[in-house]
Amino acid sequence: MKLNELYENANYTDDYGMMFNCDIMDLLKNIENESIDLIVTDPPYKVTSRGCSGTMGGYWKTDIAKSGKIFKNNSISCKDYLEDFYRVLKDKSILYIMCNNTNLQEMINEGTRVGFNFVKCLIWEKGNKICGRYYMNCFEYILLFRKGGDRPINNCGTPDILKYPIKKLKGKDGKNLHDTEKPIELMKVLIENSSNENDVVLEPFMGIGATCIASKELNRRYIGCEIDEKYFNVCIERIK
Repeated sequence: MKLNELYENANYTDDYGMMFNCDIMDLLKNIENESIDLIVTDPPYKVTSRGCSGTMGGYWKTDIAKSGKIFKNNSISCKDYLEDFYRVLKDKSILYIMCNNTNLQEMINEGTRVGFNFVKCLIWEKGNKICGRYYMNCFEYILLFRKGGDRPINNCGTPDILKYPIKKLKGKDGKNLHDTEKPIELMKVLIENSSNENDVVLEPFMGIGATCIASKELNRRYIGCEIDEKYFNVCIERIK
């Protein structure tokens, strides 16, 4: 399906792009080969189990802490989608995919298996610390994959450690709108470095929309997908 046909079937559209409230695997099968200029995404994945002696507070006794599962829709594996990511990207284009140490090896192995060139790991320094059994977690990986021939970034002076503290948005109940929200300014660095104005940026797991908002602010076209209706509705309000 061509992008203009996708646009007609989207759950939300504006002059810059479209958003879908559905399973990404259903959307991917309708995106034509080599039609996307850039993918920037923070997929759902298991986090490191945070079990301990119980001296660090009630959180550590929850099912989330024990299982590493944050979202109800995080059972998808990178093996399910990376091949389609490769298919829909144009030649000499980039995939940025966020990852933690638990999933790092599988993500790199599977990415190279489907045809991507693994370029390097960027580091997002988050500006906060999360307790763990093996040192405190202060960063996330951003894996940089390339499809096809060489493509340098647009701003070659950009360091590979990106320091963007996160201040999570709160709902009326005082709780985080999204527990793994990403800073818009961080997404802007990636988008500006590996795409040009009017290029199409795909965010398959958009959460509450940081990548889509960053794309719009940088005059890129965006395609966003989010399976959770609650988060999708937050995206609509934010991007408006």
